[in-house]
Amino acid sequence: MSHKIILDTDPGIDDAMAIFFAFQSPEIEVLGLTTVFGNVPVEMAAQNALTLCELAGKDIPVCKGVSRAWVGKESTYAHFVHGDDGFGNINFPPATKAKLDPRSSAQFIVDMARQYPGEVTIVAIGPLGNLALALRLEPELPKLIKGVSIMGGAAFVQGNVTPVAEANIWNDAYAAEIVFAADWEVTMFGLDVTLQVPFSLEFLNKLKACNQKFGGFVHDAAQFYVEFYSEHRADKVCFFHDTMPLAHLVDPTLFEFQVGHARVSTDPLNIGQTSIAPVNSTTSADWLNARQIKVATQVDIQRITQLYLDTYARA
Repeated sequence: MSHKIILDTDPGIDDAMAIFFAFQSPEIEVLGLTTVFGNVPVEMAAQNALTLCELAGKDIPVCKGVSRAWVGKESTYAHFVHGDDGFGNINFPPATKAKLDPRSSAQFIVDMARQYPGEVTIVAIGPLGNLALALRLEPELPKLIKGVSIMGGAAFVQGNVTPVAEANIWNDAYAAEIVFAADWEVTMFGLDVTLQVPFSLEFLNKLKACNQKFGGFVHDAAQFYVEFYSEHRADKVCFFHDTMPLAHLVDPTLFEFQVGHARVSTDPLNIGQTSIAPVNSTTSADWLNARQIKVATQVDIQRITQLYLDTYARA
């Protein structure tokens, strides 16, 4: 079964890992990359997406999207995690032939939803401003989309920007509130599962050995990423958060889920918090009226690790 997807992204080292995984997966048809600010400014995100497509030999639309949060100040970005260039400061040459699609990211999402009604899954691995804007452009969008898979949030674990908030949601909390409240099927892959799977230097070496082009790029870029994640650890590891919603499309049996009513906080102290009330855990009308989503809570570590290696090893 082939899944038509739009990959909404802010490349980013783990975004690169996810994009190459999608390109290498026969079960996934990438209709286009829509870019957004987040790990890096949106101009850099768009250029990085073009670079990854050119490296992969993929002639697909790449669109530039929103450049700042729905409400609030401009982001300070995450160069301390992903490097000044978003790719771990490896000085990889930028794309020279690939050009941006003239449409905005939000308009591209709407166009593809209209062209393939009921067939497209939006895989959002950055802040959610493009999706929120697409909902404004086309109020009927939830009826046209097959589903939305999000890398973001922290349901039952601590955040990674504040004690309660994960970076993608925190970066554009008001947009996330709009997206979570829309009448479509949302599946959330947050820190609850992504932090269960640390990737060692040995894994990066294996990734490079099985695919010199894609695995080699990720291996080299991730050295900077490893240093960030290992600063307060005894071991050298990193986390490829963004690939998990794509792995779920390929093999849904890798994950366990909890269904619950979801809310995104926008008050100053708790901004970006994703709070989940599991079904039948509350009688509060304020919570029962919130949309239900699926939250990934467990992942098969050995099998997902092997899936990444097997997918990268494809000719």
